[in-house]
Amino acid sequence: MSIQFFDQKGKRVTLAFQKNAFQQSSGHVLAICRYRDEWLLTNHPARGLEFPGGKLEKGESVEDAAIREIYEETGAVANIQAYVGEYLVEEKTGASFVKAIVLANILKLEKKNHYHETKGPVFVQGDLLAKVHGEEFSFIMKDRVVEEALKRCCPESQ
Repeated sequence: MSIQFFDQKGKRVTLAFQKNAFQQSSGHVLAICRYRDEWLLTNHPARGLEFPGGKLEKGESVEDAAIREIYEETGAVANIQAYVGEYLVEEKTGASFVKAIVLANILKLEKKNHYHETKGPVFVQGDLLAKVHGEEFSFIMKDRVVEEALKRCCPESQ
């Protein structure tokens, strides 16, 4: 089963809750992060608050990329609890990319002098979905990918 919709930028998105759902391999990762009873986000200077993530490096698995991105962007040491799914984003130009979604548990936080391309960690308590429509949140947090993924992997913690 997959879900299709258009994101805020008008791109067609197809979301599937399985590994290798598309002919194209995942080249990006989005890591849904929990630390104790809070959501761990990062503050991207251009987009705002969002879950950590980014591009896979050559030869890197989705899980390894997620662990690396989480640490680079937040200083958090994590383990991956589950592969939630993946989604295909189709650009209007015909180009497309696939992003994997994982659920990560944060083991500890380390203070860093530099958080790669972000402003570092941000913690959000409570019902994240009730808050993501605020202007401080990235467009990535506002479409159905995050909503459906949270319903799938963390229904008790929304």
